[in-house]
Amino acid sequence: QAEALIAGYESQSVIADQGYFSQAFLDVLSAHGQVAVIPPRSYRKTPRDYDRHRYQQRNLIERFIGKMNQYRRIFSRFEKLSASYQGFLYFAVTLIAPKQ
Repeated sequence: QAEALIAGYESQSVIADQGYFSQAFLDVLSAHGQVAVIPPRSYRKTPRDYDRHRYQQRNLIERFIGKMNQYRRIFSRFEKLSASYQGFLYFAVTLIAPKQ
């Protein structure tokens, strides 16, 4: 299923969790010229390197999406117009954004 998820997208790298760490998927990524930012499984005898800093950025995005999903109006998409939906997205981001 991982190949179907990235089909049709062009990118320089793919950031994913350990569930997508398989040699077949890594071969597909390298054939497309993409860098895999996927941590290796713990049972691998020779763990491969990955960009830890970029992988940590993925965690920040996942936590933000989790916070956004607390707003039922966002994940249910009650608004019929995209402008109304986008306005509520901006409002929710303003509520979630850290105070500086």
